[in-house]
Amino acid sequence: MRYFPFLTTLFCVIAISASESQGQWVQTSEPPGLVNCLAASGSNIFAGTNVGVFLSTNSDTSWTAVDSGLTNSAVTALAVSGSNIFAGTQSGVFLSTNSGTKWTAVDSGLTSSAVTALAVSGSNIFAGTQSGVFLSTNSGTNWTAVDSGLTNSAVTALAVSGSNVFAGTYGGVFLSTNGGATWTADTTGLTNRIYALAVSPNGPGGTNLFAGTWGSGVFLSTNDGTSWTADTAGLTDKNVYSLAVSGGNVFTGTSGGGVCLSTNGGASWTAVNSGLTNGAVTALAVSGSNVFAGTYGGVFLSTNGGRNWTAVNSGLTNLTNFIVTALAASGSNIFAGSQDHGVFLSTNSGASWRTVNPGLANNDITALAVRGSSIFAATWGSGVYLSTNSGTIWRPVNGGLTNMWVTALVISGSNIFAGTNGGIFLSTNSGMIWTAVDSGLANLIVNALAVSGSNIYAATDGMVFLSTNSGTSWTAVDSGLTNTYVAALAAGGSNIFAGTQDDGVFLSTDSGASWTAVDSGLTNSHLATLVVSGRSFFAGTYGGVFLSTNSGTSWTAVDSGLGNDYVNALAVSGSNIFAGTYGSGVWKRPLPEITAVHEASATELPNRFSLAQNYPNPFNPTTTIRFDLKENSTVKLDVFNVLGQKVREFDLGHASAGSHSQSVDMSRYSSGVYLYRIDAMASDGERFVSTKKMVLMK
Repeated sequence: MRYFPFLTTLFCVIAISASESQGQWVQTSEPPGLVNCLAASGSNIFAGTNVGVFLSTNSDTSWTAVDSGLTNSAVTALAVSGSNIFAGTQSGVFLSTNSGTKWTAVDSGLTSSAVTALAVSGSNIFAGTQSGVFLSTNSGTNWTAVDSGLTNSAVTALAVSGSNVFAGTYGGVFLSTNGGATWTADTTGLTNRIYALAVSPNGPGGTNLFAGTWGSGVFLSTNDGTSWTADTAGLTDKNVYSLAVSGGNVFTGTSGGGVCLSTNGGASWTAVNSGLTNGAVTALAVSGSNVFAGTYGGVFLSTNGGRNWTAVNSGLTNLTNFIVTALAASGSNIFAGSQDHGVFLSTNSGASWRTVNPGLANNDITALAVRGSSIFAATWGSGVYLSTNSGTIWRPVNGGLTNMWVTALVISGSNIFAGTNGGIFLSTNSGMIWTAVDSGLANLIVNALAVSGSNIYAATDGMVFLSTNSGTSWTAVDSGLTNTYVAALAAGGSNIFAGTQDDGVFLSTDSGASWTAVDSGLTNSHLATLVVSGRSFFAGTYGGVFLSTNSGTSWTAVDSGLGNDYVNALAVSGSNIFAGTYGSGVWKRPLPEITAVHEASATELPNRFSLAQNYPNPFNPTTTIRFDLKENSTVKLDVFNVLGQKVREFDLGHASAGSHSQSVDMSRYSSGVYLYRIDAMASDGERFVSTKKMVLMK
């Protein structure tokens, strides 16, 4: 099964930069990435990202981080009021009075810390949260809940028109005409969840109110929300992330169709994407004649009403939504497959990357494989693609491939095997023709493939299978494998390693006839990837990278400097090992250095308490929550709905210092946003409480 992150301006992806230093992982250069929100203040443009706020004073030509005092860097909303800049984060509101040079938390009375929207109306500042709307009349010094009549408290957007304040929620639009004291539902004709709101003039004294929804496009109200009409003619994508108004122009940012423009009050829309190389537009802002678009691929600027766009990302090069799903090396070339953004190529050991997607009709890459000058890319939904010129051009190679949801690729001589959601396929002619090779394969959902000599191993959703005759027939080889959900396979000599989802690594030395758990030192048992380099065996887990040089008898964490512990892919190229992560791109480390660390047995306990983002997120129906304890502690982990009601609780008792994880099953609960909270009391009396958001999507 494959999970798709549902990313909007509300939900953020981890993005961490690291400077190169001795003895640790360093982040490679990456494509510019996700911008959550934008705001203009005179000639200043502010960009809110998941790693803080950036400022441009020269029309976006270059950016500078302005984060001093911003203790939570996941910025989801920005608003300007005179010389005051407000930043909404996952832990409240921050204020800067000096263009971001210094930020101060302004949270008194703000009982819901996950701020999703901000709006200014005169001296009133409104904050939309997952628990309703809050009002401050004194620049954020104090906040008061203003929710009377607001029957849906999950606020996603705010807009102001004169004395009217509009709140977009998961349950439609609400209007307040008295500064938030009371709210009235304005939903007649309005369908789906609201993700964006914008107000534009409609003749003398008239107002157009636009609502962007998820799944039904844009709706227009000309009577302050009393009734709504769908305005979708020409709209290339009906999943709307953002809206902005510039004079008589209304711009819509969509989830995959780029920017659409209406010059007639929403009656019709036209795609305006020339030069816009990323179609997921999460934020829009207007500054004079300039229109800015924040995307999953950085910031773009249009100076001519959206007819042309130019990437303007200098200084934003380490902000990314680069979820790496696969890595492959071909000589000095390193290929990175990503979720939703296609294939990236580096010819200089990760110092720089460029997209290599021409001809690739599906950018959701699940696996990569290399044979000579041929690069094969598996996609989720469009089968297999082949490039023979380092990604300059791709062409589909799907003849006979009856299942296009490809999860794994492996090459054995002239044979190419593709694991799919509906069995295994074999091609003997570079993918031109595929044949199903499933005889004896009792489970057709394939998670991983591996080759050892003439043996082919396949891990499915419930078993491991072996074929000794190029897939003509398969035999189950599971004896001793106590967890049959195998996510990764790797072969090294006569050793076969199986990485499971929850029970660590298993080793077989007899072609799968029997398996033994080899977990000593493996402090995270949720495996995502395995790779072999000589006598070194590397395991990528949801808790970092581990190394064994004794066939799995013992493992050592080799994570120093690795800014993201969710490692989806590993690859060795020359003297470097590369790690692809869930949300912060590709990292690298010299192999000799990492081996020396292992030999020195340099293991460290966490030096702080921390709660990680759950993975996967969104999820269906299970997810894993990871946390670090710097001291022995008594731990409770609770899950709440957006109303604050506790729906799951885990009394974990006394836990030792170190890294821990907890699997959470939400199969009994409906789709939506949930909060999870850890409450840890250390043996020395120190208490750690932290809350994060997760999304269940069925």
